[in-house]
Order: sequence, then structure tokens, then C-alpha cells
Amino acid sequence: MTTNPVRRASESVAALLLVALAACASPSDARGADAAARGSGCGGVRGAEGFTPLFNGRDLAGWKGLVGDPVKRRAMSPDELAREQALADARMREHWSVVEGVLAFDGKGENLCTAADYGDFELVVDWKIGPKGDSGIYLRGSPQVQIWDNPEGSGGLWNNKVNPSKPIAVADKPVGEWNTFRIRMVGEEVTVWLNDVLVVDRVPLENYWEREMPIYARGAIELQSHGNPLWFRNVRVKELAAR
Repeated sequence: MTTNPVRRASESVAALLLVALAACASPSDARGADAAARGSGCGGVRGAEGFTPLFNGRDLAGWKGLVGDPVKRRAMSPDELAREQALADARMREHWSVVEGVLAFDGKGENLCTAADYGDFELVVDWKIGPKGDSGIYLRGSPQVQIWDNPEGSGGLWNNKVNPSKPIAVADKPVGEWNTFRIRMVGEEVTVWLNDVLVVDRVPLENYWEREMPIYARGAIELQSHGNPLWFRNVRVKELAAR
């Protein structure tokens, strides 16, 4: 029987597509997942499934104001915490806003916190600062993955005292341009990619608030206020199964 050359070509293309899709499938082990999220021709983390937007580009839904620190909040009664949260939310709206689809901070208020708490997760966020800008990303309510205009570079776990606090590479773009963090937190260990460059490799994040204790099991993700204008966009999170 004579084989149809057009059909044979179509079958070959289909086979190649299946191989390509298999190569882009989510790896089952953590190391493979890291490689996929860094980007390997399969769209990187921006095309990965399982990420949930934390910022909708329109308003501050899903975010709240900062009430003290974890130790102070723990000491409050439920009624007291609710009252303080309402006040913090009002203050937050005075200084954080949405401008042309971007989360903007005027430099005068406090941290912006996710309404939900997170345990193990991956976070993707674009950020931008001005000259001498300084900020950070709090993980589980604890400082911080550093953001700043500094030759040392951003991404380090700046408040660590025992474990490494500086990034292992400088990958910041020029001030005024957008940068992208991908942050992975599993247990107490944090891994950070800045603009697809590994800058922190599985370093334990220390408990800034209670130095004698390990990092909290769950907590909010916070965008740090440090007295200067800030801009964030494309904020997304993927919760990971607990180890």
C-alpha cells in the first residue's frame, strides 16, 4: 500500500509536538521545577500553571494594612486586633493606590500585606524603584528579601545575622527599570532569582522578631515601606504542599 506523503508529514509534526509538550511538563522533583521556572524555552514561570494573581491591576482587593509585628498581634484580643486592622486598612489606602494598572506607593505609609497567610510558596513579582530607593519583600511577615539601589545588589536576606545575608550575584537592572523576583520558600529555606539569575540559594530565613525562635510556619507576604516611592506589578503566588 502506498503511503500518503502529506499524511506522513502530519504524523511527524504531531509526534514532535508531543515530545515538546512532554519536555515542558511540570517536573515532579524540586530541582526540575526550579529549572522549569527559570525558563527553558517553555515560557518560564510566567507561563507556568498554578500561580494565582495577588494583584488584579484595578484595586487593592486581597490586601490589608500593617498592624504592628507578629509578637504584638499575638498579644491582642480578637476585638482589639479587628479594631487596629480597620485603622491600618484606612491608613493603607491613603498611601497605596493603583495607577495605570500598577501598584504604587507614595513613600509615606506602612507595609502593604496580603490578606491571606502563606506557608510554603513561590512568589513572582515585578518591582521598580527610583534613585536611592529601598524596600523589600517580607516572607511570612518577616523581613526580608532586600530591594535597593546599592552596589551590593538586591535579593539578599538582609536581616539574617547567622546565615548569609548578601546575594551571591548582582542582577539588578538600572534604577527606574522593572525587575522581576522569583522567590521560593520551603520550610525555613529561601531561594531567590532576580531577573532569572540565582542570587540566594536555599538560605534559611531567620526570625527577625524573635531571634531565638525559627521562622514562623505561616504569615503574610508584605511589600515593605521604606520612605520612598515604589512600584509593583504582576504579583503572583503558588502555594506548595508542605514537606
